Amino acid sequence: MNGPPASYKFRAEKVELSRRGFVAGVAAAGLAFAAPARVLADSGDRVWTSLLRQYVVSSRDGINRVRYAAFKRESYGELAAYLMELQRVKVSSLGRADQFAFWVNLYNAETVRVVLEHYPVRTIRDIDLGGGLFANGPWKKKLLTVEGRELSLDDIEHEILRKDFGDKRVHYAVNCASLGCPNLQLEAFTGARLDAMLDAGAADYINHPRGVNVVDGRVTASKIYNWFSEDFGGNSDLIGHWRDYARPELAGKLDEARRISDYVYDWGLNDAA
Repeated sequence: MNGPPASYKFRAEKVELSRRGFVAGVAAAGLAFAAPARVLADSGDRVWTSLLRQYVVSSRDGINRVRYAAFKRESYGELAAYLMELQRVKVSSLGRADQFAFWVNLYNAETVRVVLEHYPVRTIRDIDLGGGLFANGPWKKKLLTVEGRELSLDDIEHEILRKDFGDKRVHYAVNCASLGCPNLQLEAFTGARLDAMLDAGAADYINHPRGVNVVDGRVTASKIYNWFSEDFGGNSDLIGHWRDYARPELAGKLDEARRISDYVYDWGLNDAA
């Protein structure tokens, strides 16, 4: 072997330059790199929000899509640098809400990075890194290290967010790069706005047909509610949860709902192309 190929060296150099730019930005704001975890996380939130607003577009059908081609071409290095810096944060020193926001941002940003690394793809399930919760996919591969702990996307979602925080609204926050998934938001999650963002994500998804659709009293719901039924409770608990966020049109239909007749999910990539 004569070392990594030139393309790999170029990618590594680009990521390192972007990482230096990220650190320089923190320093320019008058903050030492040894700043508290909250300061570093705040700086990362601004970077992630900037990337989301640049590459995530709200479509007329109510689904947020990502301009993956442009993102990969223009800002892969910046995203990779952001993720490198995020892994330096001592998340255990953050407050509870800030920790939740940190893990959601880390999960979503890494999911986007994985898609960019393998783009173009038809679906995230075509990215086979050793299998995942639903079949092939990138979810079980150890891709990140935080405070010395190697983590997969599954670890973040199921062992940390679902198990440690126990908030069913996490399912409206993490995004799996699919059309059937709740929207990738246009800004980073923050501890200060966590509840409002989780509630907004829940309302947005529940009132969209891919979340809950009622026709003649028959309910077709996202498979998310079937896959994670233990988080949402039984049929009556689930319908009650929907009612908490239902807007008038859906609320009226739910009053006539008799049963859940089917669960559906679209694994197509949420690509704006």
